[in-house]
Amino acid sequence: MSGTIALIIIVTTAITSFISGIFGMAGGMILMGVLLWITPLATAMVTHGLIMAVANGWRAFLLRTHIKWRVFGFYMIGAALGTALLYLVIWRPDKQAAYLLLGLVPVIVWLPKGWMKLDIQRPYQSVIAGAIVQGMNTLAGVAGPLLDIFFVRTAMTRQEIVATKSATQVVSHIVKMGFWSTPLILAFLSQETSVDTSLWPPLWLFAAAIPASMFATWLGRSVLNRMKDADFQTWVKALITIIGVVYLYRAWDLWQASGA
Repeated sequence: MSGTIALIIIVTTAITSFISGIFGMAGGMILMGVLLWITPLATAMVTHGLIMAVANGWRAFLLRTHIKWRVFGFYMIGAALGTALLYLVIWRPDKQAAYLLLGLVPVIVWLPKGWMKLDIQRPYQSVIAGAIVQGMNTLAGVAGPLLDIFFVRTAMTRQEIVATKSATQVVSHIVKMGFWSTPLILAFLSQETSVDTSLWPPLWLFAAAIPASMFATWLGRSVLNRMKDADFQTWVKALITIIGVVYLYRAWDLWQASGA
């Protein structure tokens, strides 16, 4: 990995961690898109997974008194079921499919609230959210807007929403790293020499990106504490929509370039 690409990743990590520190999502979607643009798909997934796991973990720690642990517990049951299904299916998307999935996810934020009586604080809905969101996060890299629809009708405060979502996404991103690292791990165990390990992110990149992510997340929290709940939801919807449009265009561009 070149120094220029590494620098882009570190700077983007800081900026997007600041955004996620405010909204609890969106930043991860931007980072995923940038990584898909400059690195191979598996590299993007593993790099994004580790950076976002740390960012979400740090955000959850800063807001730890607001985490709804009952919601977290039921969500993890669903996430375990979703992960098991992914390993049974054994399908991994290409870049075009990843951009398409990323672009379609924001459509969810525009669905009328009355269509879905969702509330993450209901145990069975937490389980459903865990299964669906874990699957989407693993295949597309990001599933913030999908997770968000389960929080729209809840009585939780913005701090509780961001804290609880962050706690669940620590696990989601760790699972994603494992899923996309499996081929390399299996090749290593079988002593296969055809695997190009240079495609995988070096440790020094994370040594620089992770502190930048933690500091930017801390700054984002200060903005979150000054924001009103109504403004929070409005900004989230607008930001996610813009990102989705960009990724749908990118998927279409890749489709055109492939000559399909």
